[in-house]
Amino acid sequence: MADLMLNLKTFQPDYEIEATEEHLLHLRNYAKGLTVNACAHAVFFCQMLEDTKQKPEIEKVPLYAQESKEKNLRSLRIGIIGGGHIGKQLARVLLELGGFPGKNIQISTRRPETLLEFPKLGVNCFYNNRKLVGWADVVFLCCLPCHLPYICLEVHKELKPSSIIYSLVTAISLPRLKQLLSSNAILRPHYTFTDGSPLTLWEMSKMVVEALKDPAVVQATCPLGAMGAIAIKPKWLEAVFYAALNSYTCQDLPYTEALKLLNKVCFPEDVTTPSEEQMSPPPPAFVCESFINKAFASSLTPDDTFPWFDLTSVQLKVSPLSQLLATSTSFQNSIAALYCNVFALLAADYKESNGDVSKIPLSAVLLHPTKNRGLTASSTYGTCPNNTEEASSSESEDLNT
Repeated sequence: MADLMLNLKTFQPDYEIEATEEHLLHLRNYAKGLTVNACAHAVFFCQMLEDTKQKPEIEKVPLYAQESKEKNLRSLRIGIIGGGHIGKQLARVLLELGGFPGKNIQISTRRPETLLEFPKLGVNCFYNNRKLVGWADVVFLCCLPCHLPYICLEVHKELKPSSIIYSLVTAISLPRLKQLLSSNAILRPHYTFTDGSPLTLWEMSKMVVEALKDPAVVQATCPLGAMGAIAIKPKWLEAVFYAALNSYTCQDLPYTEALKLLNKVCFPEDVTTPSEEQMSPPPPAFVCESFINKAFASSLTPDDTFPWFDLTSVQLKVSPLSQLLATSTSFQNSIAALYCNVFALLAADYKESNGDVSKIPLSAVLLHPTKNRGLTASSTYGTCPNNTEEASSSESEDLNT
């Protein structure tokens, strides 16, 4: 796809804003902020999904906490449809900061000749959307809204049962995507703008990769208690965890083992020091009822897997996880710490891999999972409203399975 911003000089980093063009700076910072948020959340999602693809019989720390030299073992295959501004920025962040090798990323675009930098890094660039969808575990839609219906019609039959579609095309609603793709394994982040919040974090002078090495920027993109002018609706975060459970189900893991592995990813035990352990309560842990209702949970045997979750319904309806996150400050704090820790460790690995031998100690970059981050249930979630403007009338009011 063509880069829409290529010929818009006022949106380029080297364009100097004059005093009479202050409104352009405001719009430009919003555009940069949306790009940074979209890339940050996509990287976090891929990190979580990668963790679920590890062999359960091998005891490993989560991939986000491993040394950079081990990242060549990653197995998540990432496809990007669209080689415009968002598609290229996403690919750069996944390669440079996310630590995904080029062989794990493919880009399908009408103009692969405009992506000369990526083949040099091992990324396969071509124009064949069906081929890409048949190969990838997760497909990011970064195309123009007017092209999306045709792309969906072209690729929906190529989707694997385990494939996940992640749409960064904001103009197409989630129910419409579900209809076009004949799939319920779709994530679509929904961003809102906060009046009065500063936009200085999203200055165009920083590249996206550089911006996401800044703890203040990462905190501003955090899906729980984001402090920036741009916030993502928390239903996206719920879909990330339900997608992780679907990944475990694809591997035929019993729900008890899936919970064990997910808790190990989200609530690492090696964060606290001995002195802190005496002062801090134990970290929270997900249980079966965190994701499904008690009646259904009681019917499961230890060898049963979790049911297959409809990710579109998760984002449109109230779920047990909605209620848990809305009422439990400890879960909010722990997941917010998990999010920030992912980027702290990625930034440390990035710094080391680029020639800085003074590696940051793990204890220096990990945040305490139960540390109070100034979040409250009311300020982060308030209530758990149904998104009735997008939900279809045929769907139930509660997500039970």
